[in-house]
Amino acid sequence: MAASPVILPGVDELRARAQAALRAVGADVPLGAPGAHGLPAGTPITGDVLFSVPESSPADTDAAIAAAAQAFTAWRTTPAPVRGALVGRLGELLVAHKRDLATLVTLEAGKITSEALGEVQEMIDICQFAVGLSRQLYGRTIASERPGHRLMETWHPLGVVGVITAFNFPVAVWSWNAAVALVCGDPVVWKPSELTPLTALACQALIARAADDVGAPGDVSRVLLGGHEVGERLVDDPRVALLSATGSVRMGRQVGPRVAQRFGKVLLELGGNNAAIVTPSADPDLAVRAIVFAAAGTAGQRCTTLRRLIVHTSVADGVVERVVSAFRQLPIGDPFAEGTLLGPLIHETAYREMVRALDRARADGGEVIGGERQDMGVDGAYYVAPAVVRMPAQTAIVHAETFAPILYVLTYEDLDEAIALNNAVPQGLSSSIFTTDIREAERFMAADGSDCGIVNVNIGTSGAEIGGAFGGEKHTGGGRESGSDAWKANMRRATNTINYSSELPLAQGVRFA
Repeated sequence: MAASPVILPGVDELRARAQAALRAVGADVPLGAPGAHGLPAGTPITGDVLFSVPESSPADTDAAIAAAAQAFTAWRTTPAPVRGALVGRLGELLVAHKRDLATLVTLEAGKITSEALGEVQEMIDICQFAVGLSRQLYGRTIASERPGHRLMETWHPLGVVGVITAFNFPVAVWSWNAAVALVCGDPVVWKPSELTPLTALACQALIARAADDVGAPGDVSRVLLGGHEVGERLVDDPRVALLSATGSVRMGRQVGPRVAQRFGKVLLELGGNNAAIVTPSADPDLAVRAIVFAAAGTAGQRCTTLRRLIVHTSVADGVVERVVSAFRQLPIGDPFAEGTLLGPLIHETAYREMVRALDRARADGGEVIGGERQDMGVDGAYYVAPAVVRMPAQTAIVHAETFAPILYVLTYEDLDEAIALNNAVPQGLSSSIFTTDIREAERFMAADGSDCGIVNVNIGTSGAEIGGAFGGEKHTGGGRESGSDAWKANMRRATNTINYSSELPLAQGVRFA
């Protein structure tokens, strides 16, 4: 592998960066010493705990939900464009503090600086989208079969929205939900990953400033820190009208039925096991560049990470050789350092799961290239080389999602076989095809093509824009966040019939007189 930086920043330097970023955004957070009572705030860069932060108690959780429910009574009747002013101000503050927030993302999630800045830019983009949306919460007028009647649909605020997010996108996913929910008239109670509390506290500080600046109720946004117990209270509380949860399929299997049992609404964004098909007509330079980022970006810890490469037999050897060569040249190390392209895995458990997956792949006849742990001079951090695994078949381990930079390679002879391989896994988030044949591209996007929620042509599986609805099918959960008409999940629909005549005709010609 390419030589990696051997000197990581010291823990004192990392603590100082975190404190400076929190001060800059106005987050007045009591930071305790590592090991003190509270929630540990650590960094995968060195594996150290930086601080302890206050953890939300059951009483804190109940109080936050109650405050949000009370805020809903005023926020739902606030004109939508006025609600949009809050999100617009949040976007302005994000622009001003983009680098501060990105610093915290890198510290807690281990993302390289470019990706961390890109995640904050995604927050800015969704704020801009939501401000425009605040003047476009359109209903529709429907032709009535009865004379002198008007039939229409109207959309109204839904209620408190609970948001549970994962470590890998510690701020963007919250913003997808919060920006849209707030303009729809819904207060938000957020339970971030326990691995990224500092970024959440910084976001809460910024939105609290925005609310104060525009005169919005402060309780329209609340944050709760803690483990699964805090999330479970959000899941089970009937005052939470919509529960939006991002995480594993296992988590979704628990959350979905519990929310349904109380007749709440749920929006689930769960696992991904994304594939790219490379056809004989593909532009090899474009395909390889896209494959390398999609498979290795964020150290393989995106839900849209490319995990399966399905390559036509006629070009497989050449494509694999180029991907392996590119992987070997990726600089691995300190995510703050200029030029680094791969930061650390989030923790030891992620590394152990990667090792187990590679061992299982070998046992299934796979040829593993790469995947070694990189020596960075610290025991508590886990840096790895991305792995390419040529598999004889799509075995059980290939069907499982491993949150690490492992790219399984399969071959195919005809497009039907390739699409069948793409669709054979239980997850259905993202997919792509590399081709210059318009018939292949259209077939992949057709009803009998990819069964994923995201279907791309000549780009990778990751890097979605906020303008489109984000989400997937099958075990991915079926929810949609961010753009398009995903806002409708945050509102309730009413069908209205207005009789402006002096008669009372019944629908379907019914007579009752």
